[in-house]
Amino acid sequence: MTNSTSEIFRKNLKFYRNKQGYTQEKLSELCNISADYLSQIERGIRTPSFKRMDLIARILKIDVYKLFMP
Repeated sequence: MTNSTSEIFRKNLKFYRNKQGYTQEKLSELCNISADYLSQIERGIRTPSFKRMDLIARILKIDVYKLFMP
């Protein structure tokens, strides 16, 4: 992902996570990933696979494209 796309994704991930009332720990538990990994995604250190992005979006009850909308 380009820097701007990555930044949009990270901000939207955090926004929708908070909108659902999930902590990083809760969302990571629901996604069956570590809280450290989710934290790294939100900080732009790691980039999840599309399959993982789709899983996160489904758990957040949004379409995956919304994670990329400015």
